[in-house]
Amino acid sequence: MAVSNVTGPLRGAYRRLAKINMLWWILVCSAIGILCGEVAPDFSKDYLSLLSTAIFIPMIKAVIVPLIFSLLVVGIAGHGDDLTRVGRLGLKCLIYFVGLTVIAIFFGLAWSAIIKPGAGDQLKLTIKPTVSGNFTLAGELNNIIPVSFAAAWVGNMSLQITFCGVMFACALMFVKDSKSKNTMLGFFQGVSDTMLEVVKLVMRFTPLAIGGSLAKTVASNGISSLAVLGKLIGTVYIALISFVLLILLPMALLMKVPIIPFLKAVRKPLIIAFTTASSDAALAPALENMILLGCPKHIASFVIPVGYSFNLDGTTIYLGLAVLFVAQVSGITWSVGEQIERMFLLLLMSKGIAGIPRASIAVLSVACVQWGLPTEVISIVLGIDEICDMARTSLNLFGNCLACVVISISEGEFRLYNEPTEEDRLAKQVMDEENPSVSSEPEQPTVLHVHEEKKMDS
Repeated sequence: MAVSNVTGPLRGAYRRLAKINMLWWILVCSAIGILCGEVAPDFSKDYLSLLSTAIFIPMIKAVIVPLIFSLLVVGIAGHGDDLTRVGRLGLKCLIYFVGLTVIAIFFGLAWSAIIKPGAGDQLKLTIKPTVSGNFTLAGELNNIIPVSFAAAWVGNMSLQITFCGVMFACALMFVKDSKSKNTMLGFFQGVSDTMLEVVKLVMRFTPLAIGGSLAKTVASNGISSLAVLGKLIGTVYIALISFVLLILLPMALLMKVPIIPFLKAVRKPLIIAFTTASSDAALAPALENMILLGCPKHIASFVIPVGYSFNLDGTTIYLGLAVLFVAQVSGITWSVGEQIERMFLLLLMSKGIAGIPRASIAVLSVACVQWGLPTEVISIVLGIDEICDMARTSLNLFGNCLACVVISISEGEFRLYNEPTEEDRLAKQVMDEENPSVSSEPEQPTVLHVHEEKKMDS
């Protein structure tokens, strides 16, 4: 009886703590870490820092290979049949997604060059960055194409894993035996689903890792060093908002997208994406609202899921800014050519992570290892990743919904609130005149009533 009296309140307290949003845990642990860094600097540098450098970052690196490989195989080969079947629609999606993503890459580069969020704020790093040699095509090809897949796996070489994943997925698309193809896709779908759950488990440790990292940062560099993170947050939000205003809004106006109805339709999915920092959570309402807005079901059900793998404008901008921020903080400079080349490689490595909260940290981690950047800076970036993740996930979702409407309009199949066009009305009128018995008098009021009811609901 005594034991049950104790476990009852403990179980209730655990349930209440489990319901607290991750953002609040991050804020609390961040405050504790900053306080410990000021009060006990030696303890923070020797012990609290291990929460990030010796526990969290190694766990992130451990899931990279199976996660990236399986996501690439499912994301590319999983849509192979659809791309063949819809033909022109698939080509339009590919051109649209690649075009906007390339623009997003240069947006991130431009804002990083203008604001320079990490310049002049070099931190005292215990792990010094590895300065890479001069950029050569042969050297980069050696870093991308592995001698063997096993060597790439053991060496945790993300670019080589990406190359192997893309090559395997493309080969799987050409497998003629549907049974063998579906077996492999099912296997890698299971691997990706499992690894996503592993990532979620690892991310539960995020608040403690952030607290330990901030404690070490404050202990080593002083509390004023945290101002650089605010500069990075501001740069990310400026870049994302400017991309919407300067690229997506003109695109919508050019294609004559009904702006007000579109914003109303995308409002609820955006709120879900912003608060959960996961595009997957907003997938169902986004798909439903785009169909109700007037996009054909066969276009919406193809464009939005494919966009989750190939149209990640927000993630592309953020990863570009984050990598260049780490380089600037570490005192490393790259030429314009090296920056562009690395941004395109980041684009490949980020495929399929749209639905995973804070999965970009995993991509950022392996990118830093690949290019000789200190991974301990990632622990500092981790402290603001939740805030940036909400914004970039919202942009990913917004861009995919807009793509659905734009492609529907380009196909000539968009009907606002599914109302008939003038051509539809004329065709119906001609049909009614040729077959007057089809439309009877008693049925006409009912049809008008249903139509008015739909119009009012919209």
